[in-house]
Amino acid sequence: MAASTLVSAWGPLRPGVPGLCRCRQPRGLWAHAWRLPEPAGSGRSVAAVSGPGISGTDRYCLELLRKRDYEGYLCSLLLPAESRSSAFALRAFNVELAQVKDSVSEKTIGLMRMQFWKNTVDDIYCDSPPHQPVAIELWKAVKRHNLTKRWLMKIIDEREKNLDDKAYRNVQELENYAENTQSSLLYLTLEILGIKDLHADHAASHIGKAQGIVTCLRATPYHGSRRRVFLPMDICMLHGVSQEDFLRKSQDKNVRDVVYDMASQAHLHLKHARSFHKSVPVKAFPAFLQTVALEDYLKKIQQVDFDIFHPSLQQKNTLLPLSLYIQSWRKRY
Repeated sequence: MAASTLVSAWGPLRPGVPGLCRCRQPRGLWAHAWRLPEPAGSGRSVAAVSGPGISGTDRYCLELLRKRDYEGYLCSLLLPAESRSSAFALRAFNVELAQVKDSVSEKTIGLMRMQFWKNTVDDIYCDSPPHQPVAIELWKAVKRHNLTKRWLMKIIDEREKNLDDKAYRNVQELENYAENTQSSLLYLTLEILGIKDLHADHAASHIGKAQGIVTCLRATPYHGSRRRVFLPMDICMLHGVSQEDFLRKSQDKNVRDVVYDMASQAHLHLKHARSFHKSVPVKAFPAFLQTVALEDYLKKIQQVDFDIFHPSLQQKNTLLPLSLYIQSWRKRY
């Protein structure tokens, strides 16, 4: 997957060369920006969204998302009202699983926590969820939308396999992980929206893979600070880059070429997902709003010439709520 083979998919991605263009935002929409929640740190957003009748378990999921998956929190807010609480539960379930790896000191403990969630999903489908906030809300979502158990179990199984601190052997291995986690999450979100459509599933598959690749890139500085590197070994070997190069935050061209190849692959998946745009039911578009954050990161990394450690990539996009609202209003993904 050399950089040269991906140029046709994305074009020459270097500063000064136009990539994907951003449409001019309608000025009138700025007046609606206040409707979206403030960044983490403000308790007003949860109170405004939840209302006085919210349950304690629902509030727990809201707070967990707002603190641990802010982008997912924002995207869930833009789903239809009748689907929102189930989406919060689903994403909170994903957060609980995702943070196991970084919260345990031994793999055995991680395996025990994953087994808890396997048992929990089994209990949910037997109508006897444990007294755990996310489990209770997930049970409500399963009952309300008849969610497919297979997708929930795939997410757990894949997260469990990923407890080992090993780099991905190749891009396909990373994409398989993303398919079984991020794409499965999107398949479930489509079920919450009442969508059963092959084209929507294809789009979800590609968006999930793009999400997995971008997440791997975004987390590289954090993992490097803990002396871990998970970038696919085949691309690193292709450019003669070692794990140590990432640990010492090298800015050599070869290191940036590795990042370029990864970013190009993520962009290619977004392009494939959007190729189904005319065939995907409009009702499914809210499930795919995370493409806004993915595209934002890919544009930013292009602007800094694929320097994955550039400080600007660690800054939160304060305009993301507005960008998501505009994309939702335009009914696009």
